[in-house]
Amino acid sequence: MIIDADTHISPIDEPNALRAEELINQMDKSSVDKAICWLLPPYMREINDSLKYIYESVRKYPNRLLGFGWVDPHFGISKGKDTIRKCLNEYGFYGVKLNGAQNSFPIDDEKISMPLIEEIAKSKKILAFHIGADAYDFTHPFRAAKIAKLFPELQILIIHMGGVSLPEISPACIEFAGECKNMHLIGSAVRYTSIVKAIKILGSSRVSFGSDTPFSIMHSDVSAYNAFLSDYFSEEDRKLVMGGNIMRIFKLS
Repeated sequence: MIIDADTHISPIDEPNALRAEELINQMDKSSVDKAICWLLPPYMREINDSLKYIYESVRKYPNRLLGFGWVDPHFGISKGKDTIRKCLNEYGFYGVKLNGAQNSFPIDDEKISMPLIEEIAKSKKILAFHIGADAYDFTHPFRAAKIAKLFPELQILIIHMGGVSLPEISPACIEFAGECKNMHLIGSAVRYTSIVKAIKILGSSRVSFGSDTPFSIMHSDVSAYNAFLSDYFSEEDRKLVMGGNIMRIFKLS
């Protein structure tokens, strides 16, 4: 079972936009069985149509796509909480993602972000953060660790694990994940050597494969992961990283 833990789809005609059917085609070419999909970074604009599109796509491809929500705190706390409830209750998504880099906010901001994180924590579903060097102040792993320690029962996906651009902040991600057992690293848009280091330090149960499609080439990433995992780790480790961990976290049969 191979699960891509970082893909984006969008109904909007714009550069990099990927429809659900195109994602499925890439998954088939890459021998990827399932993919977590969230919306394409919308940059401070209304996201309702994009969230509805993800919901409709998951309904169309229920055995392939794992729907995940998104909330932008700049639309206000009340609307943000409504969006979270709709994502989790009406759409049945596995969790909600906050992207402080694309939406320009510190992920642990007491006024605009934390009330939404508290709402997600109450649901006992999954929280995801973009954690990258592209907006290292807003999305630094120490901010994610602060939240992880406040909500130790909340499972948190750390997307990009400090990658995206150079210099990476992946060493800090690995260090804080060592302190916070509820932080799970998704190795998309990050150097492969950093992923190997994370697995060696944290163990294969704490890191998962992600491609960041359409910003990367899925089948190339699958091949690269299989190559370096085979070089450095056991077949059991490879299976966990390539899909087994997400199967466990998402409680998939």
